[in-house]
Amino acid sequence: MKTKLSVGVILLSLVLIFTISCGKKEEILYVGTNAEFQPFEYLEDGKIVGFDIDLITEIAKMIDMKIEIKNLAFDGLIPALQAKKVDLIIAGMSATEDRKQFVNFTEPYYTSKQAIIVSKDNTTIVTFDDLVGKKVGVVLGFTGDIAVTDIKEIDVQRYNGSSEAILALKANKIDAVVLDSEPAYNYSLQNPELKMLDTNLAEETYAIALGIDDTELLEKINEALKTLKENGTYDTLHAKYFEDKK
Repeated sequence: MKTKLSVGVILLSLVLIFTISCGKKEEILYVGTNAEFQPFEYLEDGKIVGFDIDLITEIAKMIDMKIEIKNLAFDGLIPALQAKKVDLIIAGMSATEDRKQFVNFTEPYYTSKQAIIVSKDNTTIVTFDDLVGKKVGVVLGFTGDIAVTDIKEIDVQRYNGSSEAILALKANKIDAVVLDSEPAYNYSLQNPELKMLDTNLAEETYAIALGIDDTELLEKINEALKTLKENGTYDTLHAKYFEDKK
């Protein structure tokens, strides 16, 4: 009787363990991005890749979660976060004071500035001041959009993605594109008929955006970011996407 009871208890325990393990759902972080911002996030063979994607993948490993990437229009990212369609945003997003009214930002993970892209043979645009009186393409909601809009004498043409703005420039529909320096550099490399003009305009920091009340996840991600910078993982990713390209 004692032997039978022991076997019964063991079998019951195994059944309970199996049931619990089968019922346990793997925690998933739904990540919003806009795959129009090479080298931070872009499409390669139909897959979203880039510095931001690698970074959030490493962060997810550290906090023991899986990620699912959702590719959205840039100006739809914060509304998607507010509607809880995504848990966070990583999209080369600047941590501006205006955005801080609606989202929580992690510690910065990158510093950038604005650049101008023009045709290779363009000699009339050299500095940001030369954009006055010109048709200038920007991406809706990007920092370039905000910076250029402040100058009334510029004819601002807004596009939903960087590639659209670049195509318009190549078709001579606009005179220039204002874009963050890293994707601007990549577009100038990929399109020999274009060139990038470096400026000191609007230096900014990128950060990961979360829901305004999601402080627990914010703390976990900040801690993971700190560790990745200390253990060399961040530097390895930076070299992969930036230093090795120049």
